[in-house]
Amino acid sequence: MAEHTVKAFDEDITRLRGLITEMGGLAEVAIQESLDAMVRGDEELAAKVVKRDKKIDALESEVDKLAVRIIALRAPMADDLREVIAALKIAGVIERIGDYSKNIAKRVGEIESRKHFEPLTLLPAMGELAGEMVHDVLTAYAARNAELALEVIAADAKVDAFYNSIFRNVVSYMVENPATISSAAQLLFVARNIERIGDHATNVAEMVHFSATGLYPPDEDR
Repeated sequence: MAEHTVKAFDEDITRLRGLITEMGGLAEVAIQESLDAMVRGDEELAAKVVKRDKKIDALESEVDKLAVRIIALRAPMADDLREVIAALKIAGVIERIGDYSKNIAKRVGEIESRKHFEPLTLLPAMGELAGEMVHDVLTAYAARNAELALEVIAADAKVDAFYNSIFRNVVSYMVENPATISSAAQLLFVARNIERIGDHATNVAEMVHFSATGLYPPDEDR
């Protein structure tokens, strides 16, 4: 491969990594801000989260176009091809994480009487766990760190356990306080979206592991 072609390929890969990193950064912010808005009842902040999701969508489109261009013009092989394919898939998953954060933000105005709605206090800790998974998997992607990717996969069990605990607590609260059923149902929807963020971070971790090693994680790690 000619030197100028190698340089152009390296520049394309660097650009691809940069787009994924930018998408991931925006998704991290969206998770945090959507939950902050939910806890505080800040509909203005929630609206910003919803609006900013369009930027994540636009970046995904850029990744798609660049990945196709790299495959068509550079004909990458082995490790390089794995990285391009992984980036293409990862971009789609990050876009979905952004959508889940947007869904949470859209529910901000549906929770009533926040000062007396105890289950709302359970969300931040669960959201923090899911946010840490997203942060760690993006770090693993940037460093091509298969071991860190496995740690992210293992952490998903904690998010699932948190969701189950919140589900039981909220259902009990609904039974004891029938007037809160509507708000409680919205809270369960939010918790489910956080749980799905954890699942998607796990999906990214599996792709990072594949990109770094050429192998998907063994079943016991998934």
